Amino acid sequence: MTRIQDVYPDNRVSLREVGLRDGLQLVKKFPSTAGKQRWMRDEYGAGVRHFEVGSFLPANTFPQFVDVREIVKTIASLPGGHGIALTLNERGVNEALASGVAEIATVVSATEEHSQANARRSREQAIANVKRLCDLRDASPHRPIVNAAISMALGCSITGAVDPKEVLMLVEKCLEAGVDFVGIADTVGYAGPKQVGDLTRAVVKMSGNKPVCVHLHDTRGMGIANASTALDAGARILDGSLGGLGGCPFAPGATGNVVFEDLVFLCESKGFATGIDIEKLISVRGILRAEMPGETLYGGLARAGLPDRKTSVAA
Repeated sequence: MTRIQDVYPDNRVSLREVGLRDGLQLVKKFPSTAGKQRWMRDEYGAGVRHFEVGSFLPANTFPQFVDVREIVKTIASLPGGHGIALTLNERGVNEALASGVAEIATVVSATEEHSQANARRSREQAIANVKRLCDLRDASPHRPIVNAAISMALGCSITGAVDPKEVLMLVEKCLEAGVDFVGIADTVGYAGPKQVGDLTRAVVKMSGNKPVCVHLHDTRGMGIANASTALDAGARILDGSLGGLGGCPFAPGATGNVVFEDLVFLCESKGFATGIDIEKLISVRGILRAEMPGETLYGGLARAGLPDRKTSVAA
């Protein structure tokens, strides 16, 4: 049994590296299994402890995750390492439970239109899926952590603006279904700091003693500013991907996640100790360049270096 207090302590910020899952959704070439394992182990050596390791989705549609079970085993072999896997249906949930992954994530879309495009189901059906996931968790011998993220929570590229009341209604239903915590996702980077702060504060209040995760994309350059506001509003779990890889394949206009390295620097600059060595973390980008030579990597820290250095750490 995985205790949420041990994985996400109340007194610190937890940063989740989602490059191995969200980061690989739009790449033209994905890393080998050995490359993924080096990526994870080197980041672990830099101090990273939370990894989104892949999705339990059909291999013919998402071949980049065909080795997810091997990656789950890799993170389980690292003391204190914590793996998270995405599931969208009961088949995926059962496979995730069988893998022994420590945390299972699922998604509820904020809009009906995106729900149909992303998972071919209604929001009501998505909530029922969350409840079924929680029931299966409770019956599981190792009882993994379960989280549900509200995607398109701050704007939908299909329908436009999203009413925060709709998001809060979905958050409430997920909490009632029994999730260990909820997340809100600006899936296509529509929002600015005010919207992120207002929604985060409302979700933190609704969640009580459960942590809140905020998942941001840097589509319009607001990622780090939004992350700063989310921290100020009480979020204590933040997602990012090494080099800013990522994007939703079912969301028109989607681009990468907040750059993980820059997110670490943000947290440290605000007084939140992460335990992550930024220079060691930036050096892991070399694995991505070798495994995915055609992919563009982003990041201010990689370009300019730490403030006390005269030259950049990596290209």
